[in-house]
Amino acid sequence: MTDLLHIIPSFPTNSYTHLLPSLEKELITTTDLLTLDALEIAKRAQLPLLDVRRLANHVVRTLQGELGLSKVQEKDDSDGAEAEGTTESRTLRRSRRELAEGWRIISTLDEELDAALGGGVPTGYITEITGESGAGKTQLLLTLLLTAQLPPPHGLSRNTLYISTESPLSTPRLSQLLTTHPHLSTLSRSSRPSLDRVLSIQTPDLESQDHILTYQLPVAIARHNIGLVVLDSVAANYRAEFSNAQAGTGTGTARSGLAMAKRSAELVRLGQLLRTLARTHDLAVVVANQVADRFPQVQAPSRPSSHHMPSSPAEIMPPPPSSSTAPLSSSQPSLAADHNRTSTRSISAAAATPLTLDHQQ
Repeated sequence: MTDLLHIIPSFPTNSYTHLLPSLEKELITTTDLLTLDALEIAKRAQLPLLDVRRLANHVVRTLQGELGLSKVQEKDDSDGAEAEGTTESRTLRRSRRELAEGWRIISTLDEELDAALGGGVPTGYITEITGESGAGKTQLLLTLLLTAQLPPPHGLSRNTLYISTESPLSTPRLSQLLTTHPHLSTLSRSSRPSLDRVLSIQTPDLESQDHILTYQLPVAIARHNIGLVVLDSVAANYRAEFSNAQAGTGTGTARSGLAMAKRSAELVRLGQLLRTLARTHDLAVVVANQVADRFPQVQAPSRPSSHHMPSSPAEIMPPPPSSSTAPLSSSQPSLAADHNRTSTRSISAAAATPLTLDHQQ
């Protein structure tokens, strides 16, 4: 249960200190506690069944309370009795329209896109915008930075924050949007969004990104009344960091798999951090991510040549001279001539062999 406080930071663990060490020893995660049968977990960890069920029920109710599905009212008992909760009636029976009416949204200033998003970009959630390079992701993000400053129903009347992991914020493009956008250009100067209300932070590497998002971002949100946080792009620093990590020790496949696992775990932790900030401060978090559908071309193996390839050394080396062509009574010059011819043939064949092998390769 080492991940319990990462998933539910506010979960009270004081009543379950006698259970957590055994669960951690058996590598039982919060997901296992929610999906597996309590009897199976109790057998694996050698714990009382009723205590495991009590912990699982408490985790479920706490998660429901954080997700807005129920309101939990806990009471402290000296004997560690099970916490009781009251559930909102018919919370899950609300329609999509009723849920959308309770949202505070940021409009994209495009009717079709707003209709596809259920009204716009909601607060309290993370919205991911994906697409290939040059698809217009940054243009949409810049529009949201200005729209969030508008009063409802288009915006939140709050400042915005742009976190860049690749290139810095393009203020000329923001100025161009203010003067050329069909909706923003028609607003009066007093009600028009301002570049002064757009804060910008650049994170060139993963270490600085973690520090800024963990410590500086919560302070900036509270101090400057931030209603929208834009992260462009979410995986750039992770991609650069873990691509360099693959050059370490070990086989290529093992390095790639280990780097991918670490990268996925860090992205999950980042999503949890941003989700907590969105719910705590009632703001919208929008992240951009690049995708690609291009794969390296694999060349087909070359077909063997149609020329005849020798299949045995007998086809390379000439046959030895027959005894009938070289009688024992032949003179010495004839033997010398035969010897010279044989040597010439042997050298020619030996020289042809590397050429044949090179052609085959």
